[in-house]
Amino acid sequence: MTSAEGKHTTGTGRPTSRDVARLAGVSHTAVSFVFNGRAEGNLSPATQERIRLAAAELGYRPDPVARGLRRRRTAVIGLVTDEIASSPFAGQLLRGAMETAWASEHLVLTIDSGGDPAKEDAAVAELLDRRVDGIIYAAMSLRRVRVPEGLHRTHSVLANCLPQDDSLVAVIPAERAGGRTAARLLLDNGHRRIAHIGGLDDIASVERLRGFRDTLRAEGITVPKEWVLRTGGEIAGGYDGALRLLDDTDPARRPTAVFCYNDRVAAGVLHAATRLGLAVPAELSVIGYDDQEHMAAFLTPSLTTVALPHRGMGESAVQLLLDAITTGRTPAATVRRLACPLVPRSSVGPVPLV
Repeated sequence: MTSAEGKHTTGTGRPTSRDVARLAGVSHTAVSFVFNGRAEGNLSPATQERIRLAAAELGYRPDPVARGLRRRRTAVIGLVTDEIASSPFAGQLLRGAMETAWASEHLVLTIDSGGDPAKEDAAVAELLDRRVDGIIYAAMSLRRVRVPEGLHRTHSVLANCLPQDDSLVAVIPAERAGGRTAARLLLDNGHRRIAHIGGLDDIASVERLRGFRDTLRAEGITVPKEWVLRTGGEIAGGYDGALRLLDDTDPARRPTAVFCYNDRVAAGVLHAATRLGLAVPAELSVIGYDDQEHMAAFLTPSLTTVALPHRGMGESAVQLLLDAITTGRTPAATVRRLACPLVPRSSVGPVPLV
């Protein structure tokens, strides 16, 4: 059948490999060789080029489903996550995953479960029915998770979470090392009276504080109990905690630096410092954690912080999955920790002279 533009197509309107063969004047098998990666050694470069030109003229694209069935792969990776819509970090993780997959000619099919276990199980079942090559389960806050039902039936990797049963490979931030990085920066700037504000009893809170204390202890410094305030992860907690710690007219009795659980807490500390008339960083240094997009760099002063590797987790999880797909071997159930790099800005300076 010939369309109004003079292109040869089947009755479906979508050009097929047989249409390409007719236009190029070659066999259907020759077209299959070109689009299945078997042309070298079977077809001359001139014939390959003629087939590609015919395909371009017709707007022909190989059927990914049929090609996947022949290869027993679909070139699609499933990604199930708990809260894409509400997390400020989801975009970074997704970009890392999608771009790494795309570079290897794979697509990422994403499903947001809203944190509902039943929806997670259903999402995994749907992805398995669609014969995806593997599945990533990602959490937007670091925690131990129940592994969704069915996840062990294919190649699977966890991102930013740990399995309750230690049954799968997980890619997470090196939170304890990040706490050490924050403490080292403050020590290198001469600070010895350092407080910690924010967090609760979650994995990230515990690990960041543990790393922070590791480094201080190595220098013979102990943080007073009253200078460690568990105020949660929001701006209000940072603000209230800082008012309690810093509202002392004698500078010798208050901390010269504050390590904050995250950037939102740090924003609250900066607001409290302004209310108390303390200049940052001349009289008080403040360091955050997360490097939250559209926030940390725009505070006044801009916030020195430790970055969470969300993009790197997406990249690493997909690469582990692609390696497993290629080799046919599921990765060993280990924990891979990615570095949390320091992002220096303007909120940390030398210890003030008292």
